[in-house]
Amino acid sequence: MEDEWEPPVPAGYNDTNRAFLQAFMARGTLTFSEGQKLVAAILAAARGESVDPESITQEAFANYVRTAREAVEPLDYDIRSSRDQLRNGERIWAFINAHSDPPTQMATTHTPDEVAYIKRLMDLMFDEYNTVRMEVMAVDEGQALKASRPRKPRESQHLNGEDEEDQPATAASDRGLKHSEVLTLLSSLAAEGWLEKSRAGFYSLSPRSLIEMWSWLVATYNDDSESAKDWQRIKFCESCKEIVTYGQRCSEMDCTVRLHDICQDRYWRTRRGEKKCPKCETEWTGNHFVGERAITSRQGYQRGKGRANGSGSGNSRRSDLEDAVAAQQEAADEDEDMEEA
Repeated sequence: MEDEWEPPVPAGYNDTNRAFLQAFMARGTLTFSEGQKLVAAILAAARGESVDPESITQEAFANYVRTAREAVEPLDYDIRSSRDQLRNGERIWAFINAHSDPPTQMATTHTPDEVAYIKRLMDLMFDEYNTVRMEVMAVDEGQALKASRPRKPRESQHLNGEDEEDQPATAASDRGLKHSEVLTLLSSLAAEGWLEKSRAGFYSLSPRSLIEMWSWLVATYNDDSESAKDWQRIKFCESCKEIVTYGQRCSEMDCTVRLHDICQDRYWRTRRGEKKCPKCETEWTGNHFVGERAITSRQGYQRGKGRANGSGSGNSRRSDLEDAVAAQQEAADEDEDMEEA
């Protein structure tokens, strides 16, 4: 009987490295400050004496990350990092599955109906609420609840231009979720680090999700055909080249240049303070946004909130996001009419 294959062990790999990797896998993500505390606790246990987390340098933490990455790469896992778009650009390291797609990974901890719902949620974020006019890439609770059940076949066929025989076989078996099940799942996804919920009540992908779903998002929502237009649903920061789901956009609607808030100061310094779009030369105002601010930063959001909360408005079945989008659209149309006049 042949011996079972075992992955090669990196040079210098010891019990502290094993403990670090196990803790990292359990957490899913680490920031440097979290890593300092983790490494300090591991070293304290190994040495039998206390270790100050502040004594753990960037280089020491990087060595643990690098060794852990070498250990898991033969097993089709990886450790990658990205900067948090919302929290002052803090760098986050994530332990990810390098080869299977996110729906397959989630299927190990969630039911088929929950996985189907998660796909509908992604479609809302990166398709329905991610357009040339407004790149929201987030949903509020009301819209998340409305996606609890799959679209009716006729509605789905109408939207996608599909015939009945073209509908996926899984659609018939997707019973959807109850609203209580949706709320539980959203909380679970946030606790697992897949989603983040903002103070305004919008759900969006977390840094961990953006790291792990990078390739899947591009393959799913961008069109790589030769006939595809320049505008794509997944766009990248002009400065750091990472995905932008929260940041700034060029005021020219058809232009694809985007910047993270955390990158824009450094980027404009490299251009000697000249704030013009590097692609279309339009003046960069800094008040055209990607993410929930495409809604919440404008008067249209307050108008939409007012209609949603007003009595007798006739919009009680619409979510705040839908009302805000509608109001934003009206405001944009009014601006266009004024410009034409």
